[in-house]
This record gives sequence, structure tokens and C-alpha cells, in this order.
Amino acid sequence: MAQVAILREEIPIPEGVEVTINDEVVVTGSKGELKRKFKARNIKITKDDDKVILESPFPKKRDKAMLGTIKSHITNMITGLTDGFSYKMKIVYAHFPMTVKVTDSKVAIENFLGERHPRTAKILGDTKVQVKGDEVTVEGINKEDAGQTMANIEQATKIKGRDPRVFQDGIYLVSKE
Repeated sequence: MAQVAILREEIPIPEGVEVTINDEVVVTGSKGELKRKFKARNIKITKDDDKVILESPFPKKRDKAMLGTIKSHITNMITGLTDGFSYKMKIVYAHFPMTVKVTDSKVAIENFLGERHPRTAKILGDTKVQVKGDEVTVEGINKEDAGQTMANIEQATKIKGRDPRVFQDGIYLVSKE
């Protein structure tokens, strides 16, 4: 009798984190709750006592890739609820002193390269942005929202039409935690 080839991955669940699996994966921890639906046909997500189990019978190349992707997403959800994600950015200017202000869902960058109209960057989800002096801190429990908010701020100060060796003004990523 032939053996059934099953690809199996396990994700340990740390203390203080609760995982519920229905048609979506819900991870609850001390910092909040994250939900996510996964649309993978050949991958079954189940929960044991202290681990999440991902299984794929007779996996093809795409199924193996999707299994790794889903594992990373669930691991990031658990990490976000235990530790959170934090990005530190630095405001750099040589020509015109820019001011950075945070409103409800936007970051306004004023006087960038002497421009009259402020440039804006969107804040996604429950991400928190703080400005202290020349440092900007982006924190959140959802890795994708925090990372995209950081990228939005960095892209808002992208310089076009000038020599990048001379005009190095902007807001740049310094460290990730």
C-alpha cells in the first residue's frame, strides 16, 4: 500500500495568546486581536492544544509555497500580539527645515524642499505614529499595516527632478524591531 504524502508545518502558540480557527484565523493576545482569511484550497488549518497545524496532502509546488506564506502570516500575527512591530525613522534636511505633524489618519510633512503645500502619508489600520524632534516612530500589532505606513512616510519625501547626491533631504528608515 502506498503512503500518502502530506506536507505538515506546526506553529507553537505562546502563553497569553489564543488562536481560534473557523473560516478565518483569529489571534487574540494582550495587545489586541488580529483576524485574517486564507484562501488556499489544498491547505487545511487546524489547532491542537498548544500549536497551529498546517497540512497539505499531495502538495504541488504552489501548495508548498502557499503553506510557507500562511505559516509566516500566522507567525507574524502571533509576534505582533506578543511583542508588536516598531520602526524608527530619522528626519534629515540640509536646505529647508521641514516639520512633521500627525493628524488622525495622516502624516503631514510641511516645508519639504521649500514647497508651499504639505505632502501627506496615509496611516493604515491601528498603527501609531509619534514624532519627537527629528525621530519618527511607527508602531503597531499588524506587521503589514505598520510596514506600509512606514513606507508611505518614506515615499512621501521621495525627491524627483533633482540631483539625489546634493538633495538628500527626507525621512529615512533607521532601524526595525
